[in-house]
Amino acid sequence: MTSEIIFVVTDSDEGGYTASALGYGISTEAESLTELRSMVREAVDCYFDEGVEAPSVIRLHFVRDEVLAR
Repeated sequence: MTSEIIFVVTDSDEGGYTASALGYGISTEAESLTELRSMVREAVDCYFDEGVEAPSVIRLHFVRDEVLAR
């Protein structure tokens, strides 16, 4: 088992944030960064049951698109 799991975090179209784990079927949404951190931890805990060791490090990778007009 890997010791780290990486979530790609993007701004949600409806406001707030969306986070999806790379290589795992884990995703969650939240209105604030504080709430997102809590929701990501909870989602990881739910995904990895007691028989499987969860990664010890959760990394949030923030991706933002920026459009520049000319």
